[in-house]
Amino acid sequence: MPGPPAQDQPADAAALLARLERLPFSRWHVRPRVVVGSATFFDAFDALSLAFVLPVLVPLWHLTPGQIGSLISISYVGQFSGALIFGALAERYGRVRSAAGAVALMSVMSLGCAFASDYNVLFACRFIQGIGVGGEMPVAAAYINELSKARGRGRFFLLYELLFPIGLMMTGQIGAVLVPAFGWRVMFLLGGIPGLAITALLVRLPESPRWLLSRGRVAEAAAIVQDMEAHARAGVAPPAPAEPQGAVPHRADAAATAPSAGMGPSPARASWLDIVGPAYLRRTLVAWTLWSCAYFVTNGLNNWMPTLYNQVYGLSLQQSLRAGTLTNVMQVLVLLGCAFVIDRSGRRRWTAASFAAGALMLGVLGLFGSGSVGAVIALVTLSYGILGTANAVLYLYTPEIYPTRMRAIGTGAATCWLRLASAVAPVLVGAMVGRGGIASVFVMFAAVSLVGSVAALQMLDTE
Repeated sequence: MPGPPAQDQPADAAALLARLERLPFSRWHVRPRVVVGSATFFDAFDALSLAFVLPVLVPLWHLTPGQIGSLISISYVGQFSGALIFGALAERYGRVRSAAGAVALMSVMSLGCAFASDYNVLFACRFIQGIGVGGEMPVAAAYINELSKARGRGRFFLLYELLFPIGLMMTGQIGAVLVPAFGWRVMFLLGGIPGLAITALLVRLPESPRWLLSRGRVAEAAAIVQDMEAHARAGVAPPAPAEPQGAVPHRADAAATAPSAGMGPSPARASWLDIVGPAYLRRTLVAWTLWSCAYFVTNGLNNWMPTLYNQVYGLSLQQSLRAGTLTNVMQVLVLLGCAFVIDRSGRRRWTAASFAAGALMLGVLGLFGSGSVGAVIALVTLSYGILGTANAVLYLYTPEIYPTRMRAIGTGAATCWLRLASAVAPVLVGAMVGRGGIASVFVMFAAVSLVGSVAALQMLDTE
């Protein structure tokens, strides 16, 4: 049956978006959130697995501090490339296929890491694996964001995003038990084999109806919306009033419901230059600064602390791994609370407060408490747990400040800055531990957190 005339498509698309905004959460949403959440879980597992392998590899392969930092950093170099590549692929070929490709790549290369015979092979495998790891998260964030309606999006999204720190937490718990018992290769095997099964589940998910509409594929989007409506347990609410002309374009509800440019039969393709054009430059620069600061600190701490506990503070291998897992346990607990208040507190206030609290605790640790392993464990755990919620909020916030046609590109470009910061931080930590001591590392992290707090005050109100 032929589709509607071309001139009717924009009106049909607007009607479908309005229907999406009226849909309550239903069992239809469960499968995409579970499958994509599982992919995100193993994204976290693959990203952090090296941290719990390094305490074994350092004496086994006689790794220097520079080699340790390089092994950590090279994954983030790959993630930088992956965020750009898969962000562009997601805009052109869809969210689902791009996410599946990223998960397949990171899983296959996790198996490659498991069979690495020396530093050079592991270095190469971690780089390629990083391309998949970096590609999955921004595409998944765009997809989940687009399945939710504006009202209550914060809680809907952060409950999904909670799976990433749970993945980090479980990586630590699994590593602390299995690495001493079965050796370091088991971590990479556990990261690779389930990921291949998740890839098969991903390709069976429905595409984002918002992305389909942005490409002018109205009939396909309509079929998905009809399926969502059929699964809804509650009745559909009456239509919400349309946004007035001239409404602020970056508001969460406007971003979710306004038809994207190019929704007709010849969709306008987003360009990388769009995100730094006059309309989006300020919000883009603020977002890039926030991503850089947040992940410079959290990934710097996450990747180095097990090794520092072992090499600097003299804890045993098992004690070091256990202490390293506490940071992710704390992040899960704080983020769970954040999910239920973020729509009331707002993205800006929560993020600014998180950075400020992290700066205070890390500053105290660097200036006064770095000599005590008890103080280090306590303050690193608490500061990471709080700062880690800002990471999750950025995955919520960033897709909200861009329209559908450039959402994956905008989010992917922003996450590139987390990759760069995450690549630089481990190298700097390795250099500073050898020259200035551990206290200088915590002071550096406190200063970066303070910059993040100032930048957060410039965020847009998307709630």
